[in-house]
Amino acid sequence: MQVNILEAKTNLSNLVRLIETGKEERIIIARYGKPVVKMVLYNDVPVSKRIGVAKGKLKSPDDLDQYNDEIAGMFGGTL
Repeated sequence: MQVNILEAKTNLSNLVRLIETGKEERIIIARYGKPVVKMVLYNDVPVSKRIGVAKGKLKSPDDLDQYNDEIAGMFGGTL
């Protein structure tokens, strides 16, 4: 995949995600149509899995959901 510099600046997070997830093996960034940078996965650095990173490390109180109905009512909803 090849993108121009403006597109790379605008969508950098999405481009990095494409590399991380393996949807793209490499992304070429071009200036005036000429390739100048190649983005590839750096295999020596493990990719963090943000979801579930604190699993088992936090404890919520047993009455956490005690006021859910009251709060939902304040916003015009019901549970």
